[in-house]
Amino acid sequence: MANLKEIRNRITSVSSTRQITSAMKMVSAAKLRRAQDAITQMRPYANKLKELLGNLSESAEGETVGAYTENRAVNKVLLIPITSNRGLAGAFNSNVIKETRRLIEEQKDKRITVLAVGKKADDFFKNTEYNIKGTTLPSKLDKIFDDLTYERVAKVAQKIMNAFAYKQFDQVILVYNEFVNAAVQIVRTEQMLPILPSEEEEAENNNQNSDYIFEPSKEFIIGELMPKSLKLHLYKAILDSYASEHGARMTAMHKATDNATELIKDLKLVYNKARQASITNEILEIVGGAEALND
Repeated sequence: MANLKEIRNRITSVSSTRQITSAMKMVSAAKLRRAQDAITQMRPYANKLKELLGNLSESAEGETVGAYTENRAVNKVLLIPITSNRGLAGAFNSNVIKETRRLIEEQKDKRITVLAVGKKADDFFKNTEYNIKGTTLPSKLDKIFDDLTYERVAKVAQKIMNAFAYKQFDQVILVYNEFVNAAVQIVRTEQMLPILPSEEEEAENNNQNSDYIFEPSKEFIIGELMPKSLKLHLYKAILDSYASEHGARMTAMHKATDNATELIKDLKLVYNKARQASITNEILEIVGGAEALND
């Protein structure tokens, strides 16, 4: 009977766990829909603005285009891994941390600083030599997810831009999960600063000999668009990560719920077998006692 009691207790425990994982799945599914709508609506605008700014910066080569396009020798690098504040999301956080560590290993000869966005990355890097020290960069960025708005992200981006302009860093790199769908998230490594056109944009510009007239001046347009594009770039990366987090958590909790259901089914089968064996033993004891009395 003790064995039966242990199995019953385990069935109860697994059933409680299944209720929790099922509830977490539904919560993440509700949050995912809002986050997915936000990133899918904003992504085309952000990508087009980045492409436009890259083309302008390329065509303005040799002219004064601002401090954010200065391509200087890279000695000091700022890495910005974007993770979540909570776990139970599969390999969502560990993939970003692994990619950040890989970048650190590749650039051992440079001075690396890590500005973590999200509690998981902050907990991992806060006691390392790469933690922010002696800079004007913001801290406690895990609270940005409490009220994720463009205005709050823009303030953080402005401090990062100022640090680059004041030559505290020569390069700024973002590491985050790009949202594809609820089941697929791709780890992306993107250069935020300095702003440089991609190889595809350079090839396209070389193939085009169009002469454009800018009104107002090219420098004025770049000066107006560049800060906005950089802030939007960081905001898009955080939105991508936020949507990816809920997609990864929903998928992980869905699998956990399915595994709990299968485990309960197996435990019930074991319980019924043990119960039938116990009943059979009791019947055999009764029959054996009756036979002994008859003899």
